[in-house]
Amino acid sequence: MADRTAERNRGILRDGLGTAWPICLGYIPIGLALGVLAQKAGLGPLETALMSTLVFAGGSQFIAVAMIKSGAALVAIVATTFMVNLRHALMSSALALPLKGVSRRFLALFAYGVTDESFAVNMAKFRAGGWDRWRALVVNHAANLTWIVSTVAGAWVGEFIPAGAFGIDYALTAMFICLLVFQLRSRFYAIVAAFSGLVATALYVTIPGNSHIVIAAVTAATAGYAMRRSRAARGAL
Repeated sequence: MADRTAERNRGILRDGLGTAWPICLGYIPIGLALGVLAQKAGLGPLETALMSTLVFAGGSQFIAVAMIKSGAALVAIVATTFMVNLRHALMSSALALPLKGVSRRFLALFAYGVTDESFAVNMAKFRAGGWDRWRALVVNHAANLTWIVSTVAGAWVGEFIPAGAFGIDYALTAMFICLLVFQLRSRFYAIVAAFSGLVATALYVTIPGNSHIVIAAVTAATAGYAMRRSRAARGAL
């Protein structure tokens, strides 16, 4: 019995790490980039480690570091990163179905490790079948550990790297472009993505702050859902 349990646990760990390694590989340069930018903004390795551990959200961390460097008020930094991270509510609602009936303790541990990348990978695995919450948890926290180590390493070496070198400021943008491309599985997804980009751009030039990100995401998701329901209804007639 113990041998079977140990073998099962090894299988879960092997599958989870085997799925997580592309995310971890991508996190290393981006984490290093964030660490370098954090060092340039006046944060040391300890502060960077605390930020990555407590926040663990690449997009909002890049924004927070930029705001810290510009001398923004604490309230403004917290409010902005909160708005940017509201997209996690959308991801959590999508994960509610495959994680239905799971204990709140597990959900709290799982939710801590949800990022755009782990969400995309785990949702694809859940849809394909043969995937469970424990393997998904390994994906989340393998990525989490890689991110923390990478950002701290970046903070350590940041003092030896000139500001703006190697295209570091563009690292996060490049990562999100790659994520978007991998999600375009059909023309329908391309239309929704294009609509979201148009809404975000229009809002960006008309309203201050970063709320355009969340508004565009919610608007596009709602429009996409309505389009899919409409197509399904026409198919049923």
